[in-house]
Amino acid sequence: MKDNLTWVSEFVLMGLSSDRQIQAGLFVLFRAAYLLTLVGNGLIIFLIVLDTRLHLPMYFFLCNLAVLDIGCTSSGIPQMLVHFLLEKKTISFTRCATQIFFSLALGGTEFLLLAAMAYDLYSAVCDPLHYVAVMGPRHCVVLAAVSWLMGLANSTVETAVTMRLPTCGHHVLNHVVCETLALVRLACVDVTLNKVVIMASSVVVLLVPCCLVSLSYAHIVAVILQIRATGGRRKAFGTCASHLTVVSMSYGRALVTHMQPSSTVLTKQDKVVALFYALVTPMLNPLIYSLRNQEMTAALSRVLMRTSESKL
Repeated sequence: MKDNLTWVSEFVLMGLSSDRQIQAGLFVLFRAAYLLTLVGNGLIIFLIVLDTRLHLPMYFFLCNLAVLDIGCTSSGIPQMLVHFLLEKKTISFTRCATQIFFSLALGGTEFLLLAAMAYDLYSAVCDPLHYVAVMGPRHCVVLAAVSWLMGLANSTVETAVTMRLPTCGHHVLNHVVCETLALVRLACVDVTLNKVVIMASSVVVLLVPCCLVSLSYAHIVAVILQIRATGGRRKAFGTCASHLTVVSMSYGRALVTHMQPSSTVLTKQDKVVALFYALVTPMLNPLIYSLRNQEMTAALSRVLMRTSESKL
């Protein structure tokens, strides 16, 4: 029996479609979306670093979020674009493990960082008098560092437990990228430990942050409803709208998928969720924060004005 417990040197990804014309169309679409993601998030990082008026806790976390989005989309989309042009869509064992590690690390860090951003909003709305003291530079750095370290630690454990699974020669993954649940389904040994690790991981980096975000917004809404002035209430809700939109997109689909690791019939849904996190969310985040944030648009105007003046 032990002789059959073999590990493969590479995997074959089935992708979204085997039709060459569909793949060509998807290549154009995904490449455009990937470039928009890089430009949008890169612009946010550029503006926050360059404009001292944006050196505030909210934008510090937003800069971290933009870095995460660039890393998350770059962990899988370039390989996916290459596969659209190739007949044989293979990925080596090492590259597969690397892709899983960075995807889990960046995704987990983003969930935790969104919880930190919710705490920042809670402090600003519910305790404005102590906001500067509570959300000082050192506190912000600690919150961001904890989010990154927990994301990396969680990814290290889950990747190690996943990549140890033998597949008995099976190497075809019904997915667009290397992904934990797809590899677990391919295993030819008992995967109880993997299910426990996936569930524990979901609780630590997904369920707990989601509960903290919900608790923060419960307090925020209670305080906002006590504001008598309609304009003040609208402004307060507007401040939270961008973050709440991103939180809804990020946590919603993840909760549906990752809290059900035992399912074996969700392969199509898994592909959609993987694409949603790898491409759609990172592409939309800059638009959501920029279009609804007057300070960001003002910073962009100032940068463009300085650039045009320097050319004269």
